[in-house]
Amino acid sequence: MPENTLSITSKKSITIIKAGSHWIFKHFFDDTESFRELADYYDKDGYRFVLKTPGERNLVQKLLERRGFDVELAENSRGYVVKLSHKSKYAGVLKNSLAQIETPEWRIFLMKDQAAVKEAIRQGAKLVEVDVQF
Repeated sequence: MPENTLSITSKKSITIIKAGSHWIFKHFFDDTESFRELADYYDKDGYRFVLKTPGERNLVQKLLERRGFDVELAENSRGYVVKLSHKSKYAGVLKNSLAQIETPEWRIFLMKDQAAVKEAIRQGAKLVEVDVQF
């Protein structure tokens, strides 16, 4: 294989981020069996998975790794939070976010992973440089 060719067999990755006293992540599973294994942790109102204890986080991390996922744990939200002014269109950012809070001036989003952060910035969001409590 030539040096500059990318491998097509790269693992899918999931970032589990600590938000307050819970850990959360978002992923669309192609196979129903993976989702079924994790269904007890799914928050259908927030369209995300919520892990309430370190034991649940560790169990889910092991399940995901056995399914071939590369799991990254983020112990705080720093580097995953972006903001948009209230005047900005935000549907594209909201789609890849785990949580949202609003101030009179800003919509603040916790993004699901670094790729989502980069995409949000491309769409006009600004990175928040501090740890934000969601």
